[in-house]
Order: sequence, then structure tokens, then C-alpha cells
Amino acid sequence: SGIRQEGGIFYIMNTYKSDFLNILTERGFIHQCSDFEGLDTKLKEGSQTAYIGFDATADSLHVGSLVQIMMLYWFQKTGHKPITLMGGGTTKIGDPSGKDESRKMMNDATIAANIKGITWILSVFLKFGYGRNDAKLLNNSDWLENLNYIDFLREYGPHFTINRMLSFDSVKTRLEREQPLTFLEFNYMILQAYDFLELHRRYGVILQMGGSDQWGNIINGVELARRKDSANLFALTTPLLTTASGGKMGKTAEGTVWLDEKKLPAYEYYQFWRNTADADVIRFLKLFTTLPMEEISRLEQLQGADINEAKKILAFEATRMCRGEHAAVQAKNTAVEVFEKGSVGQDLPSVVIEIDRLKRGASVVDLLVESGLSTSKGEARRLIQGGGARVNDVPVGAVEQTVGISDLSKEGVIKISSGKKHHALIKIPA
Repeated sequence: SGIRQEGGIFYIMNTYKSDFLNILTERGFIHQCSDFEGLDTKLKEGSQTAYIGFDATADSLHVGSLVQIMMLYWFQKTGHKPITLMGGGTTKIGDPSGKDESRKMMNDATIAANIKGITWILSVFLKFGYGRNDAKLLNNSDWLENLNYIDFLREYGPHFTINRMLSFDSVKTRLEREQPLTFLEFNYMILQAYDFLELHRRYGVILQMGGSDQWGNIINGVELARRKDSANLFALTTPLLTTASGGKMGKTAEGTVWLDEKKLPAYEYYQFWRNTADADVIRFLKLFTTLPMEEISRLEQLQGADINEAKKILAFEATRMCRGEHAAVQAKNTAVEVFEKGSVGQDLPSVVIEIDRLKRGASVVDLLVESGLSTSKGEARRLIQGGGARVNDVPVGAVEQTVGISDLSKEGVIKISSGKKHHALIKIPA
């Protein structure tokens, strides 16, 4: 272990025996582990199985889930078998971790539809199949929904103390804020612990990974398996990821940064990464791309305006991983057209309106909302009053301003903008 220097660049040398822990350490994924030495030894014994759980609270995952997805990606790349556990059962209860309020109840049909969407996203990053190291998709409703409540309490209840559960940050935070924590949610950590035990029994899972807010839930599973089966399982968590400005990863002023193309076009996904703050770009290159560390170290030397090169590479690589090579190239080309050549990029988000509406004069306020550049008419008006709205790169002078046929470009579109970085096209039917 240690650090070596080559040509003014420092490289972290191997700290562990296992490739997986070395990669995660070097790229900044690790926050806590229940037993580094024990896990490292186990990983060197041969292919192991680990899992991360995803509750089906939406029909797509967003950028905030990418750290966990990338952990599974590297686990598979280093010769191990990842399991993605869908929370078909636990979604009905709600995890209190990191939440300020109870989760809204969903019916079975909604949960099933959400699982289908999440599964598609995961298949973009992981190779599923029946091979030794192929990822496996499971659903905890398979065992949770058939439990006999009384028998379950008698067998597993004695292994959990209220005193210990109250000590976890996820519970303490809710109680300190005097926000309700229902008995339904209180059961979540018991069921997640049982998931870990069940996965170990059925599939030989030895490791559960997750965000730092999951530490208490995961440790419960490690301890339950030790008490019930004398099994030696492991917990590994990532740091709570925020941007340099303190914002929550995956949320922007414009809304959630979804991984699904149907919920967020590739160009907007590309632009999210392109707009990364200078202070975040190297950290994000390590976490969200597969670029070699030598290349990332080269980019880390860039200063001033040259940092934009690193941002473009981050945007391209992150988009390529999630949306594919073709989408990444298109998004990159559109960005060049819009920002570097000052022309209209056809890959920009667009809204189609009837030509008669243009003839009458279409409200810029309405178009800002319809194109997703503003979340409400009030926000659109404030944007215009603040000088941030543009039509065909010309500032909008009044909230009453409209656009018409004469504003159509030679390509037959009208470019509408919010600030310098967010654009959309107004089109008429072909």
C-alpha cells in the first residue's frame, strides 16, 4: 500500500488484496465497512455475491441512485455476482431512513409497473443472465408477503431491541424533529435485516451495499445472520453524496434528473453533467465514469477555462453509460451547435404547437412552461422580468411578449431559452 509518483502525478497503490475494494477506494466510493479485512479476504477466495435493494417508489431511478448502481457495476467487472433486489414487499411499508415524512401508499399495479421501469434501467449498467457472474434480479415480496406475522415475531423479534433501533440516525432525526414515525415504518429495518438473512440462505449473499443512510439497516442484517445462522456477513456503504454547493445529488432547480430516456431526454441528461461545478468534476469522473484513473489524474491538472474539457468528457462518458454511444454523440454534437456555433441544435427538447396558434401569437410565458424551462407561469414571468428568457437568442423584453410565424428560423423552429444553459425548440407539425 502507499502512493507512487510519476511525472508529477500521484497514484494510489493497492491497499487491499481484492480488486473490488481497491477500485472502490481509489475512486471514492467507500464510507464505512463492517470488517474491511474480513471482506477483503472473502473476496479473494473466489466469486462472491452481493446485493443492493431498490424500493419501487417511482418508475425510474434517478442520478441519486447512480453511486449504488456503479458499485454493482464494479462488483461484476471484478468477477463477482451482483443481485438487484426489488422491494416489492418493503415498498408497501416505507423506509424512514433520510425521510422527513411517511411514504405514500401504492397499490400492487403501481409497484409492479415501477419495478418494470427500474429493471430496464439496471439492465443498461449490468449484464443479467444465468452465467456465474451475471446479475440476478429478485423481489423481496417472494418471501415477505407469505410470512406468518405471529411466527415471524416469535422467531426474529427477540433479536431486535427498541433501544438499539432508536439509536440509529434515521430514527433519531425523525424523532428530534418531532415528525411522526409510524409503527409501519418502524418495521422496515426488521424486514430489511430479514432480507439479508434470506438472501444469504437462498443465494449465498455475503455482502449488502448501500448509501450511508442505510448503515443501521444493513448492520441489523449482519447481526441477525450472526445470531440466527452464525453467518459472517458484511456491510459496505458509500458517502452521502452532495454537490459542492451542498445540493442533493439528482435534484436540480429544473427537477429530478431521471435515468430513463422517456422521462429525461439525452440532451438534458448530457447538459446536467456538462453543468457540473468545477469543484465536483474530478470526483464525478471517478464515481460516474469508467475512465482509467491515469486519464482522470491528467484531467485533474487542468486549470481555469481548461476545466471545461473535463466537464465535456464527464458529460459524454456519463451519457454514454446510461443512454448509449449514439445518444452521447448526438447530445455532444447538439451542445457544440448550440453553445459553440450559436446555431439551433435539432436534438434539443421540443414542443409542437399548431400553426394557427403561432399566427395568433403564442405567449412566451406559456411556451416556457410547456417546454419545461419553467415549472409555472409565475416562475416564467419572474424569469422574463429578470432578463433570463430569450427567443432565438434575443432577450424577451416583456411578460406579455408573444412569438409568431416570423420568428421561425430557416429550419422551421423557434429557439426558446432559460438563461445560457437551458434551451428548447418550438416546432410546428410537419
